[in-house]
Amino acid sequence: MAKGYVIGQIEINDLEAYKKYPGKAQETVEQYGGRYMVRGGPLVSIEGDAPLSRIVVLEFPSYERAQEWYNSDDYQAVIGLRHAASYGHMFIVEGHDG
Repeated sequence: MAKGYVIGQIEINDLEAYKKYPGKAQETVEQYGGRYMVRGGPLVSIEGDAPLSRIVVLEFPSYERAQEWYNSDDYQAVIGLRHAASYGHMFIVEGHDG
C-alpha cells in the first residue's frame, strides 16, 4: 500500500502565536500513525519560484489515513492556531508504491 504525504508551504507571520501549534499538531499526527519527515529547516529553491519560507512534509501509512488525519476532529480543533499565525498551501499526495 502506498503511503500518504502531507506537504505544506508555510509563511509564519506571528512566531509567538505559532509556537502554540506544533506540539498540539504533532499529537494528532501521531494518533493517525503519521510522522514528520521535514519540519522547517534550511531550503534552497533550485527551479521556479521560491516556495514560502517553511516546508513541512508528513508521512502517513496511507493516502486515506492522511486524509482522515486532516479531516479529524482532533486536528480541526488545533488548525485554527496555525491559521491565526501563518498562511500557506497544503497538499495531500499519494506516494509511489513501485
